Amino acid sequence: MTAKERKLLLMKRMEALHIHEDDLIEKFILGSGSGGQKINKTSSCVYIKYMTTGIQVKCQRMRSREANRYIALSELCDKIEEKSTAVEQKKIHLLEKLRRQKRRRTPGQKEKMLEGKRQRAQTKTLRSKIKGDD
Repeated sequence: MTAKERKLLLMKRMEALHIHEDDLIEKFILGSGSGGQKINKTSSCVYIKYMTTGIQVKCQRMRSREANRYIALSELCDKIEEKSTAVEQKKIHLLEKLRRQKRRRTPGQKEKMLEGKRQRAQTKTLRSKIKGDD
């Protein structure tokens, strides 16, 4: 797959997630770390912040600014997808929990619950003071 095709796929992915270029703050920062004098002189480190959600990504994996920009945008898409699926999973979990709570008990479950209540009542009556011994 060529770089152009990868970039088109990334743009389609961003469009599907409703990420617009206007909502992004991009900064190019001086690089640091290993890589020699070249990395310390060029602004190849990419910082992207998505203003709608406040998600931030910083990338300096490659020596090329464009490669780092591509990686940072794909990481941003990953984080936004992860966040949206987590919210959906939480909604599904709450709906399932509510459904389980409202479900009727089977006769066996009901009998087991009532037996537990009877035992609890019996232990409570045994703890009470004996009448007539005052």
